[in-house]
Amino acid sequence: MDLQMTVNDMTARLQSHFPDSDVQVTDLTGTQDHYEVYVKSTRFEGLTRIEQHQAVMAAFSAELKTGEVHALSIRTAK
Repeated sequence: MDLQMTVNDMTARLQSHFPDSDVQVTDLTGTQDHYEVYVKSTRFEGLTRIEQHQAVMAAFSAELKTGEVHALSIRTAK
């Protein structure tokens, strides 16, 4: 049985990686593998948009490699 990440799992992971953050996670398809995430964090100060997105993707590197998270749309703010 495959265990899929839920919106709550995604939110908890982001909050642990970005403790001061405002996080919103949306399951785009209801299949628990296509997500949109919004992360607002002071950790992004001085980072380019690409670096911000790379930091968010790093939080899910294992799941992105295995396909557990198939698609991840990212929006970030400082």
